[in-house]
Amino acid sequence: MASYNRVILLGNLTRDPELKYLPNGNSVANFGLAISERYTDRQSGEQKETVCFVDVAAWGRQAEVVNEYLSKGSPVFLEGSLKFDSWEADDGTKRNKLSVTAFRIQLIGGRRDGDQTEGGYANAEPAAAPTQSESYQEAPAPEATSAPSATDDDIPF
Repeated sequence: MASYNRVILLGNLTRDPELKYLPNGNSVANFGLAISERYTDRQSGEQKETVCFVDVAAWGRQAEVVNEYLSKGSPVFLEGSLKFDSWEADDGTKRNKLSVTAFRIQLIGGRRDGDQTEGGYANAEPAAAPTQSESYQEAPAPEATSAPSATDDDIPF
């Protein structure tokens, strides 16, 4: 049976990253991520918000970059996999937790020290800035029509 374990998240750090070094020299940064979802309640019509809190671990050089550039409240876009941990607590109860191991982290916004630099993937080499080629042309502006515009009420879900 085939399986696929990949998540993509966009949220804000709930705490400063904790960088640790293992005895073998590998580094790991642990941090929390809050992901908000806003929606309109169908029955009451009021705006509501739910927040999902996720524990994330980044490894190696990526962990060092996270520790250097991110702090509580920093927005971040990441790609990773789910990890399930299970253990027995001191009181004998069985506990479990779902967390994310980050593969790729996109830094969003500027540095902590105020140096406003472009964000980038923490594990990727810097890519050349996209340039406008001759084959690329801007799409013409749409012509005004008498067709009604779509609203949130037209969406079927």
